[in-house]
Amino acid sequence: MIQMIRCANSACRHLFLPNPHVKNHRYCNSKDCQRVRKRLWQREKMKTDPDYRLDHRDSQQGWIKENPHYWRQYRSEHPEYVTRNRLLQRERDTRRRSRNLANLAKMDASKQTSFIKPGTYYLFPAKSELAKMDPSSHKYLLIPSSYPFLAKLDSVDSSAFSP
Repeated sequence: MIQMIRCANSACRHLFLPNPHVKNHRYCNSKDCQRVRKRLWQREKMKTDPDYRLDHRDSQQGWIKENPHYWRQYRSEHPEYVTRNRLLQRERDTRRRSRNLANLAKMDASKQTSFIKPGTYYLFPAKSELAKMDPSSHKYLLIPSSYPFLAKLDSVDSSAFSP
């Protein structure tokens, strides 16, 4: 005899008869409960399955390519959404500032990658008809453009950069 069980959805908790053909049947058949079950399953799958995660990302990117103006059109058709979003953003900004997070910009938004590392390099002439072909040693200091005060020659202390 099959016993009635409670739905695992905390918002529902109705008693239902589980299907004996469904292993670990924990959610009733209401649409809301099935939505909750699927959302939890997808969240767990995204955490544990890298292939699923990549497929999901590729699917989203494909949709974005097919619908490039979706959000612009949605915002123009729903001005209340724009107003509400601006108000909520102001609240989020205020909360961040109150927690001393005044810098709201993403710090890693654009990373510049340099394949040249600071250090001592030996330069060899590519082609030379000179008898002496010794390499010359030079030290190069890479100064990121985000540090303009270091870009001035008179402010660089080369001893601070020596290996």
